[in-house]
Amino acid sequence: MCIAVFLWQSHPLYPLLLFLNRDEDHNRATEALRWWEDGETVGGRDLVGGGTWLGCTRHGRLAFLTNFKETTSFPDAKSRGDLPIRFLQSLKSPADFAEEIQDEVALYNGFNLVVAHVLSKSMVYITNRPRHGDKLVTHVSPGIHVLSNANLDSPWPKCMRLRESFKQLLSENEGGEFPVKTMVEEVMTDTVKDQEPELPHVYTPETEYHLSSIFVHMLRPAGPYGTRSISALTIKSHGEVCFYERHLEEGGAWKEHTQHFVIQNQSII
Repeated sequence: MCIAVFLWQSHPLYPLLLFLNRDEDHNRATEALRWWEDGETVGGRDLVGGGTWLGCTRHGRLAFLTNFKETTSFPDAKSRGDLPIRFLQSLKSPADFAEEIQDEVALYNGFNLVVAHVLSKSMVYITNRPRHGDKLVTHVSPGIHVLSNANLDSPWPKCMRLRESFKQLLSENEGGEFPVKTMVEEVMTDTVKDQEPELPHVYTPETEYHLSSIFVHMLRPAGPYGTRSISALTIKSHGEVCFYERHLEEGGAWKEHTQHFVIQNQSII
């Protein structure tokens, strides 16, 4: 499970503010935030499936992914983590990329994918589990959005708490520098949980209870599960990018990684 909150194209200083918690088995092999071998892409990597949950390129391409909460999954399904990489390594616009993959989304277990090109101010949400009557692809409107393990902006209690805390910090700083450190250290580490009537009732009540906080930690028979990393990605109007990650290392130590760069212009097709 994961959760992200982001502000898109509605701030005088930041075209994008994004905060994302990745929840995963603690023993799943994972590589921390770094520049990849292509020299163009920065992000963490899942060393089991080979994909990523969040990545960005020097040319302002951005992609992040969450799994969809459901009781059934198929072991032979394609790896969802490949989808962000495919977009990051392409030259297609978000809309064209979404069109390209529409015919194959049934090959994956449930996912939510957001892809964006910051320079062209284009962001698209793609899911293979749309609500009844909704489309697979939606253009993301300017403003605050929250994505967890249901559809974009679903009113789960922890999503509403995250939205309100983020909104409060934005209002306190009135369009100026956003307090990224406060957001990471106080909001994204919130362990407040919901009571049984408020839970989505997809899994057992005990499991749902432990998953109902923004920052997750729970013990399972296979080992600890929960928030493995907290990411903060900020992009300023002049193209300056700060990509920060607090990452849980093997052995239980938390380490910080930060990458800074300025977006370079590149054509899309």
